[in-house]
Amino acid sequence: MDFDLIFVAGLIAAAFSVPTIIAALTDKRKPRLGLLLLVAGLGGAAYAVYTDPETYTVEAIPDVFVRVVGTYIN
Repeated sequence: MDFDLIFVAGLIAAAFSVPTIIAALTDKRKPRLGLLLLVAGLGGAAYAVYTDPETYTVEAIPDVFVRVVGTYIN
């Protein structure tokens, strides 16, 4: 299992959930999908950090992104 991919996908999903939540709140709707996406994204990132806490630090996040992009584009 590629924990780098899980970590990056979780962070991207959490980032995409923010505009969804804001749009739902401005339309006076409940942000169900945004919150689900946020929980799933942060859960995936937390799972990757839980399995290997030394690899996923704040300073290492750009390196992990580059490693994932390099792996799957190359």
